[in-house]
Amino acid sequence: MKKCIVIYNPNSGKYNKSKTLPKIEQILNKYNYDVTIIKTEYQGHATSIVKDCSKCDLLLSIGGDGTFNEVMTGNFLRKERLVLCHLPSGTTNDIGAMWGYGKNILTNLELALKGEIKRIDICTINDRPFVYSAGFGKFMNIPYETPRNLKKRLGHLAYLKEGFIDFFHKVKLYDVTYEVNGEEYRGLLSFALLTNANRVAGINNFYKDIKLNDNRFEVLLCNITKLRDIIKTLYFFAIYDASKIPGFYFYKTDNLKIKFHSELKKPLCIDGEPLNDLSGEYNIKIDHDVHVLMPSKNIKHLFVEEDN
Repeated sequence: MKKCIVIYNPNSGKYNKSKTLPKIEQILNKYNYDVTIIKTEYQGHATSIVKDCSKCDLLLSIGGDGTFNEVMTGNFLRKERLVLCHLPSGTTNDIGAMWGYGKNILTNLELALKGEIKRIDICTINDRPFVYSAGFGKFMNIPYETPRNLKKRLGHLAYLKEGFIDFFHKVKLYDVTYEVNGEEYRGLLSFALLTNANRVAGINNFYKDIKLNDNRFEVLLCNITKLRDIIKTLYFFAIYDASKIPGFYFYKTDNLKIKFHSELKKPLCIDGEPLNDLSGEYNIKIDHDVHVLMPSKNIKHLFVEEDN
């Protein structure tokens, strides 16, 4: 039999773990997998589990986007990487929605097991991977500052509640130098968003025509200072060509360097969690050696054809 290791976050999702986990094992058995199930016990535990676990045919994670980030980080620390699969059970689940999952974990598992293994681009920031988004500035601290008990109780509304509070805080400007596509710039930015996804913060098609294996990620930089203008511009960004919006600077690239000229008060956000690196200098690039089992539903739209 093939071997599958299942890692689940007991604090993520409202499904009944005691009933659902045995059913997950049964489904995996049906697909000829011998299953080991491991519960995470603290933040960062999934990273340690994946880093040190024995080789297996499939590493399946169950949790939110932050859990999958931990699993991906652990995979990057291995000498020989594993094929990953992720079943979303968090608050927003941008990754799962982008890949074509629904809300039922058992149905999602069947979709994945009937799907395909795809090579995907994973961005790294100072060699720390992020699966779909990173950023700094206005609103970017909300995902990791929203209390976990509030997220569990209110779901996505918890982020909206914290966002409403943050709405009335003054917009801070960051003096940064950034290098992208061979050109260097310096300016004051109110926020930056780096992604390899078409869904961000629960907003579908935030970027148009995203491909997960095209050796590029998307960079959105903003120098707008009035909050109402930021909100209005984000709305138009979701509808129109980003290159035509004043105050927004949009790039597709395979490498970005950012240097802050003042002390960072809050960490950057990666996949909804704080990046524990306040160095002020960041190199963002792409790693290609990542393989993920995912549903077939959106593959045609999310990938470019590759030569075998």
